[in-house]
Amino acid sequence: MQQDEILLTPWRDYPVEDTDPFTPPREEKWDFVLVSDIHEMGSEKETKRKKFLDELSKKGFVIKKIEDTKLFYGVRAPQQVFWKYQCLLGKPDKKLQSENSPQDIPVTTRIRIVHFILQNTVTPDLEKLNDLMKKKVFEAAFPLHEKEAVREFLKEKWARWRGLFNKQPIEKIRCYFGEKVALYFAWLGWYTYLLGFAALAGVLTFVAGITLFSSSQVSREICEANTTVMCPLCDNKCPYWVLSDTCTYAKVTHMIDNEATVLFAIFMALWATVFLELWKRQRATVVTNWDLYGWDEEEEELAMELINNLQHEPRKYQHSYFRSTIVLLLVLLMIMVLIGIAHALVIYRVIARALFAQSSLGLLREQADTVAVMTGAVLHYITIVIMTKINRHVALFLCNLEKPRTFSQRENNFTMKIFTFQFFTNFSSLIYIAFFLGRINGHPGHYVRIAGRWRLEECHPSGCITDLFIQMAIIMLLKQTISNVMEYLIPWISHKLRKKHKQPQKRSIILGEEEEAEDPCKRQWLSNYELNEVNVFSLFNEFLEMIIQYSFTTIFVAAFPLAPLLAFLNNLFEIHLDAIKMVRLHRRMVPRRANDIGIWLQVLEAIGILAVIGNGLVIAITSDFIPMQVYKYMYSPCVGENHTNVDCSTGYINHSLSVFRIRDFEPDMGMPEMLPNFDRDEITECRYRDYRHADDYTYTIQFWHIFAARLAFLIIFEHVALCVKLIAAWYIPDVPQKVKNKLLFRKHADLRKELSMMEYSTEV
Repeated sequence: MQQDEILLTPWRDYPVEDTDPFTPPREEKWDFVLVSDIHEMGSEKETKRKKFLDELSKKGFVIKKIEDTKLFYGVRAPQQVFWKYQCLLGKPDKKLQSENSPQDIPVTTRIRIVHFILQNTVTPDLEKLNDLMKKKVFEAAFPLHEKEAVREFLKEKWARWRGLFNKQPIEKIRCYFGEKVALYFAWLGWYTYLLGFAALAGVLTFVAGITLFSSSQVSREICEANTTVMCPLCDNKCPYWVLSDTCTYAKVTHMIDNEATVLFAIFMALWATVFLELWKRQRATVVTNWDLYGWDEEEEELAMELINNLQHEPRKYQHSYFRSTIVLLLVLLMIMVLIGIAHALVIYRVIARALFAQSSLGLLREQADTVAVMTGAVLHYITIVIMTKINRHVALFLCNLEKPRTFSQRENNFTMKIFTFQFFTNFSSLIYIAFFLGRINGHPGHYVRIAGRWRLEECHPSGCITDLFIQMAIIMLLKQTISNVMEYLIPWISHKLRKKHKQPQKRSIILGEEEEAEDPCKRQWLSNYELNEVNVFSLFNEFLEMIIQYSFTTIFVAAFPLAPLLAFLNNLFEIHLDAIKMVRLHRRMVPRRANDIGIWLQVLEAIGILAVIGNGLVIAITSDFIPMQVYKYMYSPCVGENHTNVDCSTGYINHSLSVFRIRDFEPDMGMPEMLPNFDRDEITECRYRDYRHADDYTYTIQFWHIFAARLAFLIIFEHVALCVKLIAAWYIPDVPQKVKNKLLFRKHADLRKELSMMEYSTEV
């Protein structure tokens, strides 16, 4: 294809500011590239494209056209745009500079300003760039990855797997990708660093549990209970079973559920607070060094609006109660749908467990409960993957209904909605397992059934916490293996395919004719176009992934002490996976200025409170910690007598199992199969996990003692944990003293300079 170059505005000499110190002086610099299909002359799309480019030309933009399989338009903003920006938002002394004096402006700022103008340039048809891209007038718009020293450094030292344990070059990330991306990596690095301490505590808790694997008195009682006949786990084909058959399961349960778990839950509540408080200090230090501590996003947006259009009128703050009510109702409806999906997963587990228990395969029949839990966890992961995409579309639709005033407000609204939806998607099933499994299923002779047929699940005699452990372990492992592999492979394969199909055609050489020299911009623009596209939510996706991981790491960590370790190992790779994607596989993000991580900080604080509540509920309700303590201090052999040589938990299992007379089974329930070593006439009763009387199956006094103890523990635990969080937040200042002093002396110096200039002008 013939190559063509057009300058749509006259060439002008630009000051030194437009040159990049890392690029040869003669190389042309372009702020943005627009890509379009080759449309027929006179077509509607070609006319719309010309109108948009004409509007840019009127604003003084230099536009260069290169034709290949696509049309590429390089755009460069006039120097006057950046001078206005410096006058409006620069330091006071910069406003005194003349228009022709060279002032260095970062490349990231140039890109941000040009992107804003491109997005807000309106054609005579009242169409903006986004409208034109939806109508396929333009296919893409992106800033260029330049061969700068900064990018080469990031490419060689940071965006490589061999730099896994190297310190992150946050300052260079900021210089190339802008403050928002730099703050993301600074936060992620800080989070990963402190996760190391949480991971160590989790491993110690797990190791402490392993030491109890065979030494726990409760586990020994279960393993020795070879004469304790348990009630069938399902109807008809399920046999009676002996408690000692679940010896290994009981050992695993008490490896997870022990006194160390309580201490670990308290530690993680404190850790979440300390992490956030230390991050606030770290963030204050970083943004002060960047001179952004008092930066005002709204002021910058207004300045760029005026630079783009001097006649611009600011959009007023508005609030519609009617629109907010509609959005709220739709959010609640979506939450109900997500809870309904969790109910569907519960129904699957119930039906799967019943079918597995009646299987002809002996191993599947014996492990029906575990297999149902594991397959349910895999199904839960699949629903998470599917619903994540649906949640995104619903959240965007709701944001459009709200009509936010600015992009930042839109981003905040979207963040709150997508996090709410993702929270229910990820945790509804876990909430059921933790707090409802085995507590709403009724009892033998009066089971709660789905559709009058399938019994709800029961807990193992040693507790339900192992089910929660299995569910969390499978989901976290799948999310951190399959999801991360796909997160890397899909952009990598996509990049290779785009590169293969969109390489420029080589010009054939005719005898006696010299080959025309290729424009150096063409290769650069094509190579950038071949990269994977990015959008305004590209960084948002990375944040959301880490916030959901943080939720898994803190909210139910009492049931899964290894969660911080898995998160820590994942983040070591996640940092460099994101770096490789941004530097090597994706087009350059539009740099955005920021002085914090935005509304994500409020989300993290909310998760910290949920972590206290969640872990308190896990210990009080899911764990057997409270029932065991009640037994030790009220019903064990140690009560009232001094038994120094007797474990105070002796007899706990027998105490926690109720007696059921088999003649009281429901009439429509088929008679269970008998155990090989027992005669049908010998078994007149079976045991089940609950605290009920043997005659009328009402709750015993022990049940109400345990209920009161659970409630008291929950109130005490949450109040103590929240008080510790408040004390830690008060004890650790958000802003370090050196940062406050630095800001103080900076203000003092600026005021002194202003006063000196006033006195000098008065004397003159």
